[in-house]
Amino acid sequence: MTCVPGPGSVVDMTPSSPDTGPTTWPNPAWWAPALALHERVTDRGPAVPSDPADLFAVLAADLGADASTVADLRSEAPAALAARTRRPVWVETTERVVRAADPDTDLGQTWRDAFGHVLDPFVADALDRIGAAAPQSLDLPAIGAVLRHDLVSLAVRTLVTELHDWKGAGRLTGADGRARFLCFARAIATTEGLTGLFGRYPVLARLLAQTTDASVTATLELLDRLDADRTLIVATLCGGTDPGAVTAITAGRGDRHDGGRTVAFVDFADGTRIVYKPRDVTTQVRVGEFLALLAEALPGQCPRAVTTIARPGYGWSEFAPARELTGRTGADRFYRRQGALLAVLHLLRATDMHYENVIAAGDTPVLIDTETLFNAELAAGTGDPATDVLSSSVYRTCLLPLMVVGEQGVADLSGLGGDRGGNSPASVVDWLDAGTDSMRITRRELVMTGSANRARIAGADVDPGDHEQALLTGFRQAYDAITTHRADFAALVRTCADLEVRVVTRPSWMYATLLDETTHPDVLRDALDRDEALSVLYAGRAAHPLFGALVTHELAALWNGDVPMFLACARSGELRLPGGRPLPVSLPQAGVSAALATLAGMGEVDRRAQEWIISATLATRRGAPAHPPAGALPNVATTSVVHPDALVTAARAMGDRIVAHAAAGEHVNWLGLEHVDGQWLVLPMGASLGTGYLGVALFLAQLSEVTGIGRYAEYAGRVVADAPAFTQAFTARPELAEAAGWGGMTGLGGITYAFARLACLLDSPVLRDCATHLSEVAAKSAGTTTEPGWSGGLAGCLAAMTAVHTDLGLETAATAARDCADRLADLADRDVGTRPLSFADGLAGVAWALNTFGPQPRHREAGHRAAALVAARARTGGGWCEGGAGLALAASCVPGQASAADVTALADGPPCRDLSLCHGELGVLEVLATLAEAGPRHGPATRALSRRTGQVLELLRRAGPVCGTPGRIPTPSLLTGCAGIGHGMLRLATPREVPSVLLLQPEIR
Repeated sequence: MTCVPGPGSVVDMTPSSPDTGPTTWPNPAWWAPALALHERVTDRGPAVPSDPADLFAVLAADLGADASTVADLRSEAPAALAARTRRPVWVETTERVVRAADPDTDLGQTWRDAFGHVLDPFVADALDRIGAAAPQSLDLPAIGAVLRHDLVSLAVRTLVTELHDWKGAGRLTGADGRARFLCFARAIATTEGLTGLFGRYPVLARLLAQTTDASVTATLELLDRLDADRTLIVATLCGGTDPGAVTAITAGRGDRHDGGRTVAFVDFADGTRIVYKPRDVTTQVRVGEFLALLAEALPGQCPRAVTTIARPGYGWSEFAPARELTGRTGADRFYRRQGALLAVLHLLRATDMHYENVIAAGDTPVLIDTETLFNAELAAGTGDPATDVLSSSVYRTCLLPLMVVGEQGVADLSGLGGDRGGNSPASVVDWLDAGTDSMRITRRELVMTGSANRARIAGADVDPGDHEQALLTGFRQAYDAITTHRADFAALVRTCADLEVRVVTRPSWMYATLLDETTHPDVLRDALDRDEALSVLYAGRAAHPLFGALVTHELAALWNGDVPMFLACARSGELRLPGGRPLPVSLPQAGVSAALATLAGMGEVDRRAQEWIISATLATRRGAPAHPPAGALPNVATTSVVHPDALVTAARAMGDRIVAHAAAGEHVNWLGLEHVDGQWLVLPMGASLGTGYLGVALFLAQLSEVTGIGRYAEYAGRVVADAPAFTQAFTARPELAEAAGWGGMTGLGGITYAFARLACLLDSPVLRDCATHLSEVAAKSAGTTTEPGWSGGLAGCLAAMTAVHTDLGLETAATAARDCADRLADLADRDVGTRPLSFADGLAGVAWALNTFGPQPRHREAGHRAAALVAARARTGGGWCEGGAGLALAASCVPGQASAADVTALADGPPCRDLSLCHGELGVLEVLATLAEAGPRHGPATRALSRRTGQVLELLRRAGPVCGTPGRIPTPSLLTGCAGIGHGMLRLATPREVPSVLLLQPEIR
């Protein structure tokens, strides 16, 4: 058996004229199926004002084509399509390359070498064209190696598919898998093999040829510009000394834009390296001016921008190498300057300052990419004021920790992050049995290699969290200097009106992923298949007045192999494409006016809000669990009897703090630190009871009820102003309830409870209706969940629905509670040995719910058995959620299960690590208060309650709200934050008036 080429082999090898088409292809119109939809449709129509499920239909409508037109285009013969369209340039490249294929026997050592050999005719064609104009000193093989790598990445999935097809057809020879793989590579590398390959996959030919042509065009353009600007480069970037001949050009630094152009390094004979950027770099020059102005006010405290030569549409800059610190004192200097940089970037409305855009040059951060200055919010007016606050804050710069959660892990991709050694959030494609005829695709984690942005000492990265105070100090000093010299900075901002800035409408990784995934052979036979895959870009955007108008331009860029780029005029907000073509939409606000508004709003209140975001984002890097292990607050001595008025005053302080930090618009919300999918994140608060804005609203309403101060109730009402719309979403789509869960703290059980309690506290028929509708949904589906826990499952739902029934008299809530109890009793007796003990998520919460709220004897019997198991395995130490306090509470609901020794150990234990309800001291006090109410048998709890209450009040006075978050950062939430601390104070002050929200009690009557 011999290794033979695939179908469609060449018969006539006679060179052809470009006018008559090649005779080396069995079908002269072979290339036509590679034309994208926008190239097949000539009449364009308006964008459709909807977002249907068929996103390809949206693309077709955007291009003026209906369903029947698309059907006709799919069935159109290649010859007919070719006859009515223009023959693309890439076709000539492909045919020229295929005719010149000259395979040899050296396939290298790796699968990449072998596939690179298949595609080397493209590389040779490119180098021939570049070499004709390049200086002899230029390292052409290095340029070829970069291009070869890119081409193999485009073709590998198709080549492996072909490999398997040939293997299945018995067309490979060789003694083993490696030999058969090499047989395939040699055969496919021939003119006949490539002709057949591209006949079957014309879209692949297009991608390969376009990439080749783009490499040639971009390299020759760079060489022309280098020749024209050499004198200026020598004077500005080389210290006046000629660096000698160009020896290497390393392109592919960063994303491809505007016809395959990328940032490139240019190396000279004397070792000098400069950086070429094929786009306008005036922003880099202007940033240097702002940093120079700041340096006048803060000598020696400022970062710097790289020295830059701005030319029309492109520029050159110095290469800034990373340098290590010489000692630990330099780390504080580095982060003070990083803080100063953050203040300037905040003023300039910068975005996208991720870990690859900053260089740590010793104790000085150097900004190397500034194209995204003067960006206004693209989605302003979201309806959530907290979202708007976050998007206009220092967080938008991406210089602060940006924790990205993915299938493979969590990574900080910010300018402060880029940690080495951890897994990238996304998986990457890899190959099993590579280099054999069994080669097949797999996915694996990608280990982050970091970048040059982190300060380093002796080869180790310095963690920014260890220098938080230096970062805050630098930010504060620069921020105050800017406000002191506000007029000077405003004048400088106004001079930037004519700047062209980049507008980032999606993360670049999203485009890169699409470009990679659409090299699958299934979408390379017909361009309409690839169009259909790329049309996912319309999801959620088709009807948007700005984003919807950009999708067709995104698709056109992706078809060129580029990451789409949109530019805007800083003065007008007018959008345009690279090259200057204007777009029919503009930004909601121009960049210069947005920067001036930011500058005008800078002051002490705003600075403190920005400092909270700095500290909170740094805290997200710590990898803390949702319920941190036990720790201890200072054991403050107190002998005074605590007066209830002092506790109410403390609760008011929490209420005032919460109100002062509210993001207020038509609605009210807050930014908070929230634990999501194993990671703490800075987020606008969602609609949960334990971690969301409903818990905060409930505290404010309860505070108003106790104090008689109406403004707290007014804020609470504004928080839930959109409750009807929220409720309508769940009643119209009950499947959303399954996704949200029915738990008491983090699910719809707790949300229904919050609406019911707020309906009573605010005397709101609207909220009563919301609770009614959600209880109807609960009666239909809450009992079907399999999650038993208090926070996220049936135990919490049972308690919540019981309280809703008690407060509002809703029979649907009673039905839901009964169903939850039935389900929970079954689950409690099944696999109990594998369940965690904890109250929040485990057996203790189940035991408490069944014993306290179970409507039937069998429910309470199951609760008794669960409580006995908790008591037998109970431990001391820790809070309500996972510690001994919650276990003691569960054990106490059955007489004799909680021993006096256990209660004494809880009562006399050291204070918890924070003041929160969840895993802090106030959660323990809630348990002690509940035990004390149970009667004399829990006397130690009664005696300890007053003492520990006094300690909490004193700690609150000394240290403020020590929250249950990483770094104890203040956050508004009920479980871990200020609302819970305030609510705990109210409970201790007036236990006969304020029901326990932690235990989901109904109104006390």
